[in-house]
Amino acid sequence: MRAVILAGGLGTRLRPLTYAIPKPLLPVGEKPILEIIITRLREFGYREFILAVGYRHELLETYFRDGEQFGVQVRYVREEQRLGTAGPLDLVQRQFPFAPDETFLLMNGDILTRLDFAALRQYHHAGGYEMTIATRQHTYQLPFGVLDVRDGAVRGVMEKPTTRHDVSAGIYVLQASVLDCVPADTFFDIPDLITALLAAQRPVGAFYFEDYWLAVEQLHHIEEAQHDMAQWGEW
Repeated sequence: MRAVILAGGLGTRLRPLTYAIPKPLLPVGEKPILEIIITRLREFGYREFILAVGYRHELLETYFRDGEQFGVQVRYVREEQRLGTAGPLDLVQRQFPFAPDETFLLMNGDILTRLDFAALRQYHHAGGYEMTIATRQHTYQLPFGVLDVRDGAVRGVMEKPTTRHDVSAGIYVLQASVLDCVPADTFFDIPDLITALLAAQRPVGAFYFEDYWLAVEQLHHIEEAQHDMAQWGEW
């Protein structure tokens, strides 16, 4: 089984750490984030990895090489320009073509999770989806009291209300058939791909999960990940 991992971002919110190395190589414990991801996916049968690289790609390619030392195969596509979170799939298809009926995993290269990837894939096939989005519920509490104002008069107040939203976890299972929606050499994000599929009435599923998940996007997330790893012992 193949997995495409997005590892080409600048990691601007993690500067100054990412001035020297790309975000996927930032260590959590004794291993880089991306090594933890690959090791985790290997446990679920993924043996072929395609890394979409850009910023400081030479460091990623030097570290992972062909993947043999990790018991997998690693290959690379290089973004010469920013292509977004879905645009690199066109590069992948041109360099390492998918079979017409192939199913593959796509995920961001900054995610630490204990998601059951086998259950995600099974759900995708059982639902007959062309794309399945791993989904979490995000809770946001507004830090203010909200007034119910009508015709200039206050009719009520709700103190610091909470809203809940289903959000993407940055992990997707895709059929190769979706690639006909991805333009060549164009910045194209996952929301663009979802919108294109829905507009064509092609099925998109949502796989809700509550397992551990952390996107390492800010400096404090590194410390949080270190703490969590000490609790889990392993991912």
